[in-house]
Amino acid sequence: MAQHFSLAACDVVGFDLDHTLCRYNLPESAPLIYNSFARFLVKEKGYDKELLTVTPEDWDFCCKGLALDLEDGTFIKLAENGTVLRASHGTKMMTPDMLAEAYGKKEWKYFVSDTGMPSHPGKYYFYDNYFDLPGALLCARVADSLTKNSGQKTFDFWKDIVAGIQHNFKMSAFKENCGLYFPEIKRDPGKYLHSCPESVRNWLQQLKSAGKILLLITSSHSDYCKLLCEYTLGDDFADLFDIVITNALKPGFFSHSPSQRPFYTLKDDEEQESLPSLDKPGWYSQGNSAHLYELLKKMTSKPKPKVVYFGDSMHSDIFPASHYSHWETVLILEELRGEEGEKPEEAEPLEKKGKYEFLNGKIQRTPWFIHGLLTKSVLTALLQFQVLKQLQNYPWTTSLQDSLQTVQKQLATIRWSIIPMVLSNDETLTIILMETIYATNVLLKMLFSKNILKCFVGTSFCENDQVIGICP
Repeated sequence: MAQHFSLAACDVVGFDLDHTLCRYNLPESAPLIYNSFARFLVKEKGYDKELLTVTPEDWDFCCKGLALDLEDGTFIKLAENGTVLRASHGTKMMTPDMLAEAYGKKEWKYFVSDTGMPSHPGKYYFYDNYFDLPGALLCARVADSLTKNSGQKTFDFWKDIVAGIQHNFKMSAFKENCGLYFPEIKRDPGKYLHSCPESVRNWLQQLKSAGKILLLITSSHSDYCKLLCEYTLGDDFADLFDIVITNALKPGFFSHSPSQRPFYTLKDDEEQESLPSLDKPGWYSQGNSAHLYELLKKMTSKPKPKVVYFGDSMHSDIFPASHYSHWETVLILEELRGEEGEKPEEAEPLEKKGKYEFLNGKIQRTPWFIHGLLTKSVLTALLQFQVLKQLQNYPWTTSLQDSLQTVQKQLATIRWSIIPMVLSNDETLTIILMETIYATNVLLKMLFSKNILKCFVGTSFCENDQVIGICP
């Protein structure tokens, strides 16, 4: 795959829906997702009612890039080489000594060095998007509860989590009003969803006018997809896309063969007959990228049409689309928006913020993962180009003792501070600082190997005249 690509040179432009074209109001949607599962576990599976009570501080546990060991309830954060940067049993963070004793400097047991990806997916679950993160907090609190109440060291609660997924998000759940999630979204979509800026609609129309084929590929089911698109893009949203694929079951859409994952026709949002191939544009369910690409060849009259895909998940969108389908990819990052309603250059530096802020006369505490601040796992993706420019000549090292004061001074010059100075826990600050040094080093390597793409498109999702994508 080429190191650079031009959007103008792409024949096909594809989009994910949730957290890509459709932005959620995270302070409202995250608790809704959490409560959807927590209520099921308590009511249907007999778990402790304490799971239903969540404090603002609890949300600080959530960060992208966590992996849950399904056997022992341990959450880990991996380095690029597969070693464990930090870990917690449930929500209880391991000390550096405990971390060294448990993992040392060895690769994590499920990490495969030649691919850079974990293996044995049945043994762990990876959290890399905002839809999943509330589930990470719930699973961690379940592990805490089972450890405290029964002294368990190994767990089998994952089967109950899967049952909760089936209850709340099965294909018929939207129509049948099962669970908590869909009934709430239908009752008040404006509480949980942001409408799409007119600039984005204009951009999509410009792409179509320029002769691009537009795809919408989402793992959401057809009926929910319609609700999201009608609210965010308007009642005529279907006119914007040549092909809409729902219930795509990514990443399998990209990695599975046509025989494993055929396309299905739809009638009244329900799957009908399976298709041996994809012969014409339209609205489909499930499917695979191989048959889709064959159709794109016919539609473009080109033997190798160039496809770019926009998505928010490294696991479900970016990696599989690039690795299996050889598409160009652009990662959409909610965090690039920074403070809602503020331009990046106007955002208050983190070291000047208190842990608590006032909203409508009341003290509010905004969770890190909702606030869009440069902390925890998002460090590897959120540094803007001007930040990289400031740091590119700095001789980064992973030696905390040698770098602590120098790093703090260097990072203090950056408008969006990376170090969360509000932390009072020195141990946690040390962990975050070490991740910051490591993450910045990775980003600089990416910068100089030309794997960071800065793509100007006139109008964009970030509403600041630029989209920054990170290509694998």
